Amino acid sequence: MSEIDFVSSAQQGDIIEIGIKTVSLGRSSITLQCEVRNLFTHQQIITIEKIVFVHIDSEGKPKPHGIIEIPVQFQ
Repeated sequence: MSEIDFVSSAQQGDIIEIGIKTVSLGRSSITLQCEVRNLFTHQQIITIEKIVFVHIDSEGKPKPHGIIEIPVQFQ
């Protein structure tokens, strides 16, 4: 995971939304981006440029995940 960038503060009572987008697929990995924002003002609260998940086998070694294309993204 890359650094977590705290862009602004959320206040008590704020309703937030978390947006996650798939940016790339490897043979055994999936890379995502994440943004947390205020649901009503859409002001960014947190951004994470890169989160990498790796599919592993029972011995902890990378294993192909079998996903061949990035699924449709919802905005």
